[in-house]
Amino acid sequence: MTIKARSEIENADVIVGYATYVNLVRSLIKPTAEIISGKMGEEVERAKVAVKKALENKKVAVISGGDSGIYGMAGPVLEVAEKEGVNIPIEIVPGVTAATAVAAKLGAPIMGDFAAISLSDLLTPWSQIEKRLKAAAEADFVIVLYNPKSRSRKEPLVKAHEILLKYRSPDTPVGIVRNVGRKGEQTVITTVKEMLNHEIDMATTIIVGNSATRVLNQKMVTSRGYTVSEEL
Repeated sequence: MTIKARSEIENADVIVGYATYVNLVRSLIKPTAEIISGKMGEEVERAKVAVKKALENKKVAVISGGDSGIYGMAGPVLEVAEKEGVNIPIEIVPGVTAATAVAAKLGAPIMGDFAAISLSDLLTPWSQIEKRLKAAAEADFVIVLYNPKSRSRKEPLVKAHEILLKYRSPDTPVGIVRNVGRKGEQTVITTVKEMLNHEIDMATTIIVGNSATRVLNQKMVTSRGYTVSEEL
């Protein structure tokens, strides 16, 4: 997390968030803070609670994994505040999204243009996800896949793999990182052809290279077109 995010958590009167994320930062929460946590799928309800608590003149921190503005809680909080017609100061605190955290573990796979696509079809129709995947793959973007697979949602990753095989060489490098920055972190560099042979779940982020991505000294590198001299 960023230093700013840590500071806001430490100074908050109320902490609101998905239970898993709240537990990850529990050591930073002051003893007097009120903690309101819940399950996945209750984002709008948590946003409403956060706004209500802020109206009580309390300093509220709404927790997201990674960056709150990327598949996080920033949007729901702003939308709820507008819908409720309330005028309270809302600050979006930047964090470290999985794309950049995972890229750092793998090497330098997103040195150029890239597309981030969530494979979760809980809020976005699969037809729209498929359209975006095809467009990004055909345009030779490096592709970062969020929310690739869960216990009940396995088919989207299989379909995404079929699309990638259509537009990418089977030998294109792919990086798979589970639990980035957390206990049990695992990092694998494989290929488009072999990517489904590795453990993938909701705590996994996948980076699919493009035509300029190579593996150098066990690190993924996507060239931006620099000419690197052989002489030091």
